[in-house]
Amino acid sequence: METLKVPNYIKAVFIAVLIIIIVWFMIVGKALLVPLFVSGYIAMLLTSTCNLLERRKIPRSISAFICLAFFVALIAGIFFLIYLQVMGFMDDLGDNLTNTVNDLAIKANAWVYDHLGYDMGMRNGFEVQKAVEIVQPESTSATQLLMSTISTLSDIILLPVFIFFLLIYRDHLAVFITKVFRKQDNSDLLEKMTQLRRIVHAYIVGAGKVMLILAVVNTGILFALGIEHAIFFGVLAGFLNIIPYLGPMLGAVLPFVFALITKDSAFYPIAVVVAFTFVQLLEGAYLTPKITGSNVSLNALVTFIGLLIGGAIWGIMGMILIIPTIAILKKLFEMSPDTQPYAYLFGEEDSNWFKRRERRKKVEPIPEEPIVEH
Repeated sequence: METLKVPNYIKAVFIAVLIIIIVWFMIVGKALLVPLFVSGYIAMLLTSTCNLLERRKIPRSISAFICLAFFVALIAGIFFLIYLQVMGFMDDLGDNLTNTVNDLAIKANAWVYDHLGYDMGMRNGFEVQKAVEIVQPESTSATQLLMSTISTLSDIILLPVFIFFLLIYRDHLAVFITKVFRKQDNSDLLEKMTQLRRIVHAYIVGAGKVMLILAVVNTGILFALGIEHAIFFGVLAGFLNIIPYLGPMLGAVLPFVFALITKDSAFYPIAVVVAFTFVQLLEGAYLTPKITGSNVSLNALVTFIGLLIGGAIWGIMGMILIIPTIAILKKLFEMSPDTQPYAYLFGEEDSNWFKRRERRKKVEPIPEEPIVEH
């Protein structure tokens, strides 16, 4: 039976249409897909612990409940510590700091008006109510605010439910995938699925280690500079590092502004920016490659475009989820010869590829011409 070969440009059109359909589905199903994706990645992270408990003859449902309870307690503890730091930070925002902010706003407004001829509307200082009005749309009603709050609470409730069921039915999902791809060898297919889970596990654990190290280093730097609330600013900067490129910059803005307001010398805010920049360069050149390894080897262009797409579709959560998602797609593309070029497009540059191709051409023997008998 003769096999019909599809031209490459037809394949490219099919892939483009498939991407458009996936993006449309992600936009329409945002309310359900965001907690489902988050739960899926957390379930992949907890799977190894569940397997360990099940090998000790603990039933799967109890193992899943133990892992979920431990994870929820850990996250609740982290948020409680953040809450304490935020409350301490808010308590110190007294009259002295308010007066300092107002004086700085008046001076900035006067300087801009004298040199640029533009009035920023802060002749009497910085008015918080005006800032709130700028950020908050006027059309926001109490009903919309209530519905938004209910939606957020429902997402929080859905997370542990999804995680629990994904941990329980993970073998069921694996059997479903093997039935869909029944023409492939089951052991090979299960090994590929295990590799995908390990990629996500390595990325999440590696990102967590990098965040912890950066939080400690940033806190130590702020303590050394004598910046108040160093723990709050350092932990916040380390947590924001989960958003590539944009997160570290956002993490340095708040301590810079706080040092600019509370310190009498310009040395302190400049030192904060210089120190945070040096730490970020160290993280990009050494920490992330050593800790995360080659599991998520994505080039900067694809990562940046992915951040823009993830942010446009799912907001901040999309920017966080897009990196492991692209890493999984890259691994899936590597499994088939037809899609390996797309995996290379996502990955790092191979500068020696043309040289190896030329060497292969020289090594390969030239086929002899067939002898034609007359």
